[in-house]
Amino acid sequence: MPENLYAGFDLGGTQLKYGLINDTGRLVFKSQALSPPDINSLMALIQGVWKELERRYPGRIKSAGFGFAGFFSLKQKRIMQSPNYPALDNFPLFPALQKIIPVPFAVHNDANLAAYGEYLYGSARRAHSLVFLTVGTGLGSGLILNGQLWQGKGGFAGELGHITVNPEGLKCGCGNFGCLETEVSAPALVRNYLEFSGRRENPTAREVYLRARAGQLAARKSFERCGYFLGIALGIVINFLNPEKIIIGGGVMKAGNWLLKPALAEARRRSIAPAFASCEIRKARLGNDAGLMGAAAWGRHRMETGNRSL
Repeated sequence: MPENLYAGFDLGGTQLKYGLINDTGRLVFKSQALSPPDINSLMALIQGVWKELERRYPGRIKSAGFGFAGFFSLKQKRIMQSPNYPALDNFPLFPALQKIIPVPFAVHNDANLAAYGEYLYGSARRAHSLVFLTVGTGLGSGLILNGQLWQGKGGFAGELGHITVNPEGLKCGCGNFGCLETEVSAPALVRNYLEFSGRRENPTAREVYLRARAGQLAARKSFERCGYFLGIALGIVINFLNPEKIIIGGGVMKAGNWLLKPALAEARRRSIAPAFASCEIRKARLGNDAGLMGAAAWGRHRMETGNRSL
């Protein structure tokens, strides 16, 4: 008898990642596409992807989960604001998705669902308390407390990317100034590099990483600056929550210790010593699959608990 499958969609600032997991959480299929710039094109893309998944696995997909970048309201069931994908702002997601998704589905913030994926299947499997951060185009995060995804009163909990770490910093897409996301992200890394190098080119974050590996001082200082601000945030989290684990993922974390080493050094300086000692900080295991796997698992969970939508 064919196994049941559960679909997950993870929309970031640049890519829509999607795939299917089975009952044991094994990733059966995955793919990705560029995130379109407008909401109608996004819905058309999701519809096309769904039809293709149904064609490949007819009758086997029992639920779907969607992780969207932005501040998701539990009450209004929509993204109130998406700093890195503004086309989602206040868009009525559920009526649009109901027209194209024929199975039970759930929606949440993309980083929350990546945290859920790492909790179920990745580096933080079954941790009592977990803080997850994903560093890419922006900085997303999610919390697992007492084994549960912590959503807050309205669904907006866990937005560490929008805590202030530099009061004199740049304006963030959320409207605040000096948010962690403005200091720790791929654009921040590139901005640091241009400042330290004095160049006027426009390298990618990966190119900055390759230059750091090659020994270029400006590139290394760019990672150190990002790591400094990330360490400030980690110190705040450790002192406030005393979590069992902090898991850091996302595209920028492919640079590994270039970012993590200065971040850990700063976190140690700013943390209560026993709290730092009791917290395990490590790279995410699922990589770019965490969001889609967490979304698929969340959709399945909401279906099985009798809730078509969140």
